[in-house]
Amino acid sequence: MTFIVTEACQDCKYTDCVTVCPVDCFKEGPNILIIDPDECIDCAVCVPECPVNAIVSDSEPGFEKWLDFAKLHKDWPVLTIRKKPLAQLPIIPSL
Repeated sequence: MTFIVTEACQDCKYTDCVTVCPVDCFKEGPNILIIDPDECIDCAVCVPECPVNAIVSDSEPGFEKWLDFAKLHKDWPVLTIRKKPLAQLPIIPSL
């Protein structure tokens, strides 16, 4: 079992998850991150760090295409540092 990054990361690319990964399994593409399924140790520390809830277990139904996508792009460079995201979360005014 591994974790996968879904379409919620596309054109967003927050990298909070990368900084907590103990095995450096995140890879960076032009507009999305992936988790290398052969490197992921299923620790789940990245899941709560994603502000857009883009990281899910590969056992969740309907996400097989994202696991296949990650397998196709395992040659992308490893990312281990936080970078500026492509998009910003909307600011919600306090009441």
